[in-house]
Amino acid sequence: MSNHNLSVISLVSIGEHPTSRRPRRAEQDARAIELGLKLVGDNLQTLHAGELSDDASQQTALRSYLGMGLAEINLLEMPENADAVLVIAEYLKQQKIDIILTGVCAESGESSGMLPYLLAEQLGMAMVTSIAEILSIDEVNKQAEVLQALPRGQRRKLKVDLPFIASVDMAAALPRQSAFGPAMRGQFEATLGANFTDEESSTWQTADAKKRPKRLKIIKAKTAADRFKAATAKASGGGGKVVHGVEESAQAILDLLIEEGLV
Repeated sequence: MSNHNLSVISLVSIGEHPTSRRPRRAEQDARAIELGLKLVGDNLQTLHAGELSDDASQQTALRSYLGMGLAEINLLEMPENADAVLVIAEYLKQQKIDIILTGVCAESGESSGMLPYLLAEQLGMAMVTSIAEILSIDEVNKQAEVLQALPRGQRRKLKVDLPFIASVDMAAALPRQSAFGPAMRGQFEATLGANFTDEESSTWQTADAKKRPKRLKIIKAKTAADRFKAATAKASGGGGKVVHGVEESAQAILDLLIEEGLV
């Protein structure tokens, strides 16, 4: 399916490997590009908002998108403290876009997943979440039929009016491999974005998220023998056990040992 009359743009970000935390192409953004290439081919536009860092690993991550067959990536330059939503929205208002593709959630940064929703509000567009495929485009009635990914492998067909914003789910088709040659030949087309400072985030304090500890199973033992058994039993499955009244339990164990003549 190729609709060359459509104007489609895919927003891309620098991803982060979950283990090594090294920069890479974001998995969902790469799927969005794959969907866009199947939809409009070489007419797909790509936009990255941010500064082109001197870090070679970040440049390699962006060039991995070019390696999918893109001729260029539009780089919307903005300072680190800028409000990305407002900067991107101001840029897109000047374009005549039919479909905007994004990932569901970024792999680095705030990773709130709110960007497509906030963009839809700023641009006055419909928002479709977690799509796996765009099935057809009715250019006469200005409608698209999309396949939305639901939990447990379920799918739902939806019709949405153009223009619209769609977040692409991991259920979408796998992205093609990035080729080294096209990645090196591709270009970055830089544009200076509008100056919108994100005043709220300047007061935030961020820290790495930590896993919450699991609650231990509480053992309520009534007799001394039960408390002794609970205290000395080998835990199964790696889970811990807690006995209420540690001092009472210790005294009960001592009493049992005395009764058995072991102390």
